[in-house]
Amino acid sequence: MATSPRPSAASDSLSNTSTFRMNRSPRPPAPDAVSVCSTVSAMSSCPDRHGFYGGTQFSEKPKEPLPRSQILAREKKWLHMMSNWKEYMGKNYKKIRERCRKGIPPSVRPRAWFYLSGAYLMHEKYPDLYEDLLKRPGNPQYIDEIRKDQHRQFPFHEMFLDEDKPGRVELFNVLKAYSILNPQVGYCQAQAPIAAFLLMHLPAEQAFWCFVSVCDKYLKDYFKPGMEMLQRDAAMLIALVKKTSPNVHRHLQKHKVEPLLFMTDWFLCAMTRTLPWDTLLRVWDCFLCEGIRIIFKVALVILGASLGPRPVRKASNGLCETLEVLRSPPEKIIEENFIMHHVLNLNISREDLEREHQRQAELHRKGKSS
Repeated sequence: MATSPRPSAASDSLSNTSTFRMNRSPRPPAPDAVSVCSTVSAMSSCPDRHGFYGGTQFSEKPKEPLPRSQILAREKKWLHMMSNWKEYMGKNYKKIRERCRKGIPPSVRPRAWFYLSGAYLMHEKYPDLYEDLLKRPGNPQYIDEIRKDQHRQFPFHEMFLDEDKPGRVELFNVLKAYSILNPQVGYCQAQAPIAAFLLMHLPAEQAFWCFVSVCDKYLKDYFKPGMEMLQRDAAMLIALVKKTSPNVHRHLQKHKVEPLLFMTDWFLCAMTRTLPWDTLLRVWDCFLCEGIRIIFKVALVILGASLGPRPVRKASNGLCETLEVLRSPPEKIIEENFIMHHVLNLNISREDLEREHQRQAELHRKGKSS
C-alpha cells in the first residue's frame, strides 16, 4: 500500500529524465482493458451529462441538482482554497479532506484534481517535458500495445467514439509519454482506462501529469513486473475483511476465493471500470485527497454489502458463484450515496490500515529472507 500522497513530492521517475532507457522487461498481466461500457450496444442520439452515448455508464436520468445557492457557496470556497493552496495543504489539510468528502463541484473539479494530485507541481518543475516526450519515438513494443488498446477505452464516450476523435489521439500521447518517462513500467493495459478517465476531465498535458502522479504515487509499484505490491495489498484486503465483515471472510475462505480473482481490476484500474460514473467521481475526489486507503474502503464496502446478507452467501455456494456476485454488484450497492455513506462511516481507522500495511510488509520481508 502506497503511503498517502501529498502534492509536495514530485514523482520519483522524474529524477532521471535525461537518461530514458528502453527496457523490454516483462510486464505484469492486467485485466482486459475493454471498458464496461462496451458490453451494451444500444446508442442514444445525444450524449448524457457525462458524454456517454450508450453502454452501462449511460445515464438517462438527470442527477437531482443541489440548490443553486449551495453550489455557488461550495464553488466559492474551493476557488478561495485553490488560490491559497500551499497554505491550506500545510496548515489546514483537514478542511480540504472535509470538502473532498462532500464532493467537489463539477465546475472546479478539473483544477482541484490537478492540485490534489500534486500534478501542478510537476508541471511547474518540468514545463516542457510533456512536449519533449511526445517528440521521442518510444519503445516499439509499448507503442504497438498502446495502439491496439486505444479503441477499447470507453468506446461509447464522445471523446473516444471514432479513430479521428481527439480523445483517441490524446490517449495515445499520454500513454506513450508515460512509457518513455518511466521505462521500468513502460505500459500496462490496466493504465489505459485511468488515462482515458483523466482525459475526460483535464486538458491533455494536465491529464498526463495527473496520470504520472496516480501511477507513481497513488498506485506506486502496482504496474511493475511481478505485481508484488498488488499481491501484498490483496493479502492486506483479506485481513481487513476479517475485521470489517467476518462472515464474508469465512465465506471467501470456505470457497477458496483468492482476492486477486476479484480485486485486481478494482485496484489496478482505481475503480474506473467498476463504479457508475457519479459514484466514481465522488470516489476519485477522495482518492486524490486521501490516497489508496479510499480504494481499500470502497472494496471493503462492496465486499461487505454484496456478500453480507446470508441468503446471498447461501446462494453463492462456490467459487464461480461468489465471483459473479463480486464482479457484478447490485446497483443499489454501488450507487453514489450508498458507497460514500458507508466508506466514510466504515469501522476501520487510518491506524488500522497502516498497522496492517506494516504487518504485510514484515511478512513480505520474512518471506524473501527465508
